[in-house]
Amino acid sequence: MQSNEGAQFLFTARSLAVKVWESRLRLLCCCLPQDESHRAAFSSIAQLFTRFFSDTDLVPSDIAAGLALLHQEQDKMEQSRDPEVIIDHSPSSPIVKDLETELEKAAHCMQFAAAAYGWPLYIYSNLLTAPCKLSGDCCRSRAGEYDIVGGDHLGCHFSSILLSTGLQYRDFIYVSFHNQIYEIPFFVALDHKREAVLVAVRGTLSLKDVLTDLSAECENLPVEGVSGACYAHKGICQAANYIYKKLINDGILNQAFNIAPEYKLVITGHSLGAGTASVLAVLLRSSFPTLQCYSFSPPGGLLSKALADYSKDFVVSVVLGKDLVPRLSMPNMEDLKRKILKIVSNCSKSKYRILLQGCWYELFGGDPDDFPTEMDDRREEELSQPLLGEESLMIRHSSSYQSLASDDSPAHTAAHLPLFLPGRILHITEDGPSRRSCFSQVRYRADWSNEMAFRSILISPRMLADHMPDAVLGALGSLTTDRPFSLCPS
Repeated sequence: MQSNEGAQFLFTARSLAVKVWESRLRLLCCCLPQDESHRAAFSSIAQLFTRFFSDTDLVPSDIAAGLALLHQEQDKMEQSRDPEVIIDHSPSSPIVKDLETELEKAAHCMQFAAAAYGWPLYIYSNLLTAPCKLSGDCCRSRAGEYDIVGGDHLGCHFSSILLSTGLQYRDFIYVSFHNQIYEIPFFVALDHKREAVLVAVRGTLSLKDVLTDLSAECENLPVEGVSGACYAHKGICQAANYIYKKLINDGILNQAFNIAPEYKLVITGHSLGAGTASVLAVLLRSSFPTLQCYSFSPPGGLLSKALADYSKDFVVSVVLGKDLVPRLSMPNMEDLKRKILKIVSNCSKSKYRILLQGCWYELFGGDPDDFPTEMDDRREEELSQPLLGEESLMIRHSSSYQSLASDDSPAHTAAHLPLFLPGRILHITEDGPSRRSCFSQVRYRADWSNEMAFRSILISPRMLADHMPDAVLGALGSLTTDRPFSLCPS
């Protein structure tokens, strides 16, 4: 009887927590229509957040202090790591040739992935010239000319795509800027330079896209001929299915290949668009065996291991530096939460000192402070002392905190299905010291990596900047124009 009452109490508490998160999401997204699709998304995301935050009550300042400590801990480990042994290869070796070829193709496709963002990214990347160039095309009455374009009322998005890609109007088969939850903009064009029918999917640019990103539950994605568990990110699966139906049911691809039957199919995108492009490639592979997909900065929690391995034959993922998004998955977030709780539970300094010193370190660098960290083997009785100073409420002496700080916690085996990056992974990193002058020239190196290298979140001032499409485009441009100094094949 008592156990039944306890179970009922936990169920009621969880239901209330889900309702609280749903209310927060509705308030945050008050400008969106409260229709059935949005309500379903709010409910799914609320359940995900409830599970993630159910075993801790960290406040924002606690998280900030933990991230500051963890960043310095990671930098200390990186500095103490032995230098990687670089194996030299002749310029004619298959590894170098393969890397050079894929970089050239990736740099070309990234122009289309960036162009899919429309005028916001075009103006951001060309602050001085873009307004003048777009002003001549935007707001002009071109209804008869732009009959293939949907959802671009003023024509600014499509004008920026024309300017970014260098294509002509006649090269476009279909362009859609329609945007709802699970329905994201994309365009289909004929890329005569590479003899390809190119599908470019836009990344996150609206609140509706954010809801698609946050719908991170797993959804079954059965693929014929693939053995093993087949599942993927729910929101991205829905978005890929939306584009798949448009391409196939509306005859968009048939129209394109009727015009250019000898061309091959290439799919590309950045961020949310990269994840959607990868899942779309999986869906289309059986019908188009020679298709290729170039996925830039895709979300880490995307495909099951079986699907990730299957995609290695036709998907190339490009990741820049310490980009957060390719390392973002529910298991990685759980691991980050555990590390934050453990590292702060081992630190005896006050919270304000950690935050001040952490801000200084982020802005000006220097040597990582010698804080006691999770790497230290400290006695259990030390963990029960007042933590981070007597004014701090960072760690409560509750069973949830003690269990989360323990490696043997049941929370560590929580039911989060593992999800991986798609395809082969091309990792681009800065070649040189991690701290450099703002005016110094950045040099890059690129090598093949694997999905296990992205199983933890790296804290860095660059974790968001490295995700920006203009940064990825710049790095690829630098690599393809300065190859002898930048390539570092593994």
